[in-house]
Amino acid sequence: MIRRTRKSRAAEERRQGPPPPVIQVHRLTKSYGHGDATVHALRGPSDPATGEPHGVTLDIEQGDFVAVMGSSGSGKSTLMNILGCLDVPTAGRYLLDGVDVGHLDEQQLSLVRNRKIGFIFQSFNLVPRTTALAQVELPLAYAGVRAAERRRRAEAALSLVGLEQRMDHKPNELSGGQQQRVAVARALVTAPAMLLADEPTGNLDSRSTEEVLNIIDGLNATGRTVVLITHEDEVAAHAKRVLRLVDGQVVSDVRQGAVAGPPPLLADTLATTRQIPLVGGPR
Repeated sequence: MIRRTRKSRAAEERRQGPPPPVIQVHRLTKSYGHGDATVHALRGPSDPATGEPHGVTLDIEQGDFVAVMGSSGSGKSTLMNILGCLDVPTAGRYLLDGVDVGHLDEQQLSLVRNRKIGFIFQSFNLVPRTTALAQVELPLAYAGVRAAERRRRAEAALSLVGLEQRMDHKPNELSGGQQQRVAVARALVTAPAMLLADEPTGNLDSRSTEEVLNIIDGLNATGRTVVLITHEDEVAAHAKRVLRLVDGQVVSDVRQGAVAGPPPLLADTLATTRQIPLVGGPR
C-alpha cells in the first residue's frame, strides 16, 4: 500500500484547486404566519415586479472567519439557527460541507450537528458537577468514539485552549473565561467543518473576552472555519468578513482579511497540538 506524505497531500490539493465552500446558501427564506400576518424573518431583496422575497444567497469558504451582525429582529439569530441545523428554512437550499441538509431527516440532522458543527454559546452550557475533561469527551461519546481515543482527543483540545492544568476541575471551580474555553474545546474536539459561535463573549469580562477571542483567532489561523454571531463592533473586528443584516436582508458584506485556507487533517492537528497563547498569559 502506498502511503501519502503530508507534502504529497498538499500538492494534490493544489492541483485539484480550491476546496468547495463549507456553507452554500441559495435563496434562503424563513417566514412565520400566513397572509397579511406573514413575518419574513429572512427574506433577502424583493422582486421589483412582484415584491416577493428573493431570499438570502451567500457562500462561506473553508478557513474563513465570518461575523454576522445585526440588531434585535434583524434575522441574525434565524440565520444562525438554520446554519446550525436547529431550524429549517421556509424555502431555499442549504449545503453544509457539501451535504444538502434539506434532504435529511431528524436523525441525520442530529448526526450533522454532532460531527460537522461545533457550537459555542453565550451561556457555556456546561454540565454541573462534571470535570472539564468529561465535558469535552461528551460529543465524542455521542459519536461512538472509544474511551481511550476520547480521552486523548479531549486532552489535546483542552491543551489547545490552555487548560491542561484544569482538566479535573468542575464548572464551579473555573472562572467564566475558563468555562467558555472548556466550551470552545468541546466544540472543536470533533474536528467539525464549522465552529458556530453565538455571542460567545456576551457573559465575559473584558480580559476573558480577549482570551476567548484570541483562542478563536488562533483556531481560525490554523484553517478552522468560524461563523460568529455578535452585535459588538469590537468582537466583529476579529473577523475576516463581516455580514450585516437588517430586516432579514444582508445589507453589507465587507472583507476585512484574507481566508486562512482549509484546516489540516485531524491526525495532523492532534500530532502537532500546541497551546494557543492567551492575552496576558494563562489564568
